[in-house]
Amino acid sequence: MIRRLTEVTGSAALARLDGATLLGERAMLAKWAIPGLLSAGGGARLFEAIGDAVALNLARPDDRALLPALLETDELNPDDDADIGLRILHCDAEALVQRGRSMGLAMAMEHESRSSPDVAGVKLAEGSAARGAPPGVRRIAGAARNLPRVLDLSALWAGPLAAHLLWLAGADVVKVESRTRPDGMRSGDRTFHALLNQGKDSVVLDFNDANDRHALVMLIAASDIVIEAARPRGLAQLGIDAPHIVATTPGLVWITITAHGAQGEAAGWVGFGDDCSVAAGLSAALRAVAGRGGFVGDAIADPLTGIAAALLAWNSWKSGQGGRFGLALSAVTAHLLAQSRSEDAAALSKELTEWAAAAGRPFPCVQRRPVGCIAAFGAHTRARVAQVEKP
Repeated sequence: MIRRLTEVTGSAALARLDGATLLGERAMLAKWAIPGLLSAGGGARLFEAIGDAVALNLARPDDRALLPALLETDELNPDDDADIGLRILHCDAEALVQRGRSMGLAMAMEHESRSSPDVAGVKLAEGSAARGAPPGVRRIAGAARNLPRVLDLSALWAGPLAAHLLWLAGADVVKVESRTRPDGMRSGDRTFHALLNQGKDSVVLDFNDANDRHALVMLIAASDIVIEAARPRGLAQLGIDAPHIVATTPGLVWITITAHGAQGEAAGWVGFGDDCSVAAGLSAALRAVAGRGGFVGDAIADPLTGIAAALLAWNSWKSGQGGRFGLALSAVTAHLLAQSRSEDAAALSKELTEWAAAAGRPFPCVQRRPVGCIAAFGAHTRARVAQVEKP
């Protein structure tokens, strides 16, 4: 995919990248080992259960407090993974994952039926390429260039990576964060955060403030591409009606990244790169060739989806056809797994076998360094908002 993105953008900066770098650089920077049953970052683990193996991702501080309710016992030590594993061993996998997802835990089974298509979305009608700004919107700097203006409303990995790749292709990128809930990656690996967010202007808004919410709407209207990674209720709580904005802003390309889809029950499921890769079938594929399941890559669903989102966004913008497009981490990864199996099943089997044998070794060295400036938190808020305010 990165080669295809390089071809359609003509970017020399993208030409210097390869897929292995984008998939492995976070783990390499953090000096993590190639994972087995425990994910590279340590937040997710695979457990055997009745009927299937289950991935349980406890990446957030409050997740473990939910485990006694998940396993329906008051005797569990939520910090003891061995105890957790013994109890999960006697649980029905499907019922457990269903209950966990209803509680807001990131869980998956090795063998799941897909809950969403690879890409969900509807392009607007022909002629939508003629951009017309809503009354009062001033085009942001760079509008005269034949390059897209990107608004990055996402956090963590997949969305910021997509915006980063578009920046490498020459796009003008603005990253918008909540003043009270900034991108969680800021408090994690700062080097990796800097790598993904270099060159982006930083805008910080208080989403509880009516004026700031209005500024957000104006920034959206002045953009060519919007990237967000929130469950539907997250946007609704901000008073943002994405379908209406897309329908009334000709040519706007809106990319929505979710864990398992943006419609139906799956829209409410929490998911991160590691558990979503299990839901996609990667652990099952590993078990089929190596005799045991495990995590393939470092939260690999995130970078795979980020690359796919950048390619989709650029092609949609370049074609002049706007619309809202949804990409689910699990679905994109499942699609790419199926594609690899179809193109060369023997090569895929060999790679998975070698991956299983390498468990415990360091990730390959694929380090690259930021080449752009890292903006201070909120450094461009005043200037960027002023550019889209009414005359």
